[in-house]
Amino acid sequence: MSNPNAPIAQLTHVHGHADAGFEPVVRAFAANFAERGDLGAALAVVHDGRLAVDLWGGVADAATGRPWQCDTLQVIFSGTKGLVAVCMLMLIERGALALDEPVATRWPEFAAAGKADVRVRDLVAHTARMPGVRARLAEADLLVPQRIAELLAAQPQEDDPRAAFAYHPLTYGWLCGELVRRADVGGRSIGRFFAEEVAAPLGLDIWIGLPPQHEARVSTLRYEDRWVVESALAEATVDPDDALHRSVNQNPPLFPAETMSWNRPDFHAAEIAGGGGIATARSMARLYGCLARGGEIDGVRILDPATVALGRTELSRGIDLLSGNPLAFGVGFQLQTARLRYGPPADAFGHDGAGGSVHGAWPAQRVGFSYAMNELRWRPEADDPRVDPVLAALHEAVGG
Repeated sequence: MSNPNAPIAQLTHVHGHADAGFEPVVRAFAANFAERGDLGAALAVVHDGRLAVDLWGGVADAATGRPWQCDTLQVIFSGTKGLVAVCMLMLIERGALALDEPVATRWPEFAAAGKADVRVRDLVAHTARMPGVRARLAEADLLVPQRIAELLAAQPQEDDPRAAFAYHPLTYGWLCGELVRRADVGGRSIGRFFAEEVAAPLGLDIWIGLPPQHEARVSTLRYEDRWVVESALAEATVDPDDALHRSVNQNPPLFPAETMSWNRPDFHAAEIAGGGGIATARSMARLYGCLARGGEIDGVRILDPATVALGRTELSRGIDLLSGNPLAFGVGFQLQTARLRYGPPADAFGHDGAGGSVHGAWPAQRVGFSYAMNELRWRPEADDPRVDPVLAALHEAVGG
């Protein structure tokens, strides 16, 4: 049992700092290593513009024993969708996009196969009926976003009733990323747009498409032991003739048991906007800390308060019938459900990622937070014990 009164310097595996009053957060984070078997992780909290908690611990690479450092980068998987949401909101604020306009207004080829009436709001709310790619893909195809955008433009919407509200694990990124490229005056890719319009002004160590000089800082992902067994059991229950499931989850398999493609430098360098973002927890917390303050931090404004409010306005809610999970979305951001994935506040929003990472904002408390880790646990939205205690302690610390 970790000592609840020990300073950070005496807590095994944990380094960094925390402001006075955030000691319960430190203890909850330390307990994840001492009692819950975490491998390597970082936790950061920005409270009313100040970096109040900046912690890290464990190892960045289990095979070599390389320790997690203050600047270790982490693949955040679907946490990337929150980055894309910010880019979409910027273009909406500038009048380059509108939620109720057809996607084909900016991307004419998208009107093919009866999709002329699909609106921008459908892409960001996961109601576009395009959760997967029908054309058979090889793993290498994931690294060429414009080619997949072309395939999606030519593809009809799914008529399977489950597709009416279905999480778009990777197609969200390809669809919105191409729309950003078409709507941006300079025709920038989603990675370049984010780097120039968001990361640079805010001083963020976040990338959609990692420059090679940062590769050595990326942690090495690992499955928990349970992952391989549970994923095989889950796949065994799926009808082999289920074309929708196959297009979403097995085209190609995103997390094959025998390998971890997401550890490869070519995956890190590619602009996989649905799940390939790489960041430090410190920078993710700063971004959401900015959003929690209405789009401004340290005198730098990236969005107007009304645009941030639009971003967290509910556009869709229900049960994703492919996964069985309750989901709710604003403009690309996930909103709270009964699961309270983003901690106790009802107005919380953000986006989580495969395996356990969570990044979000609490507007009423003016808090942005990020918890990123390199051990992927099976279905953490249901029973991963690492995040909930930390967010409960954080809520207590900020007067929740």
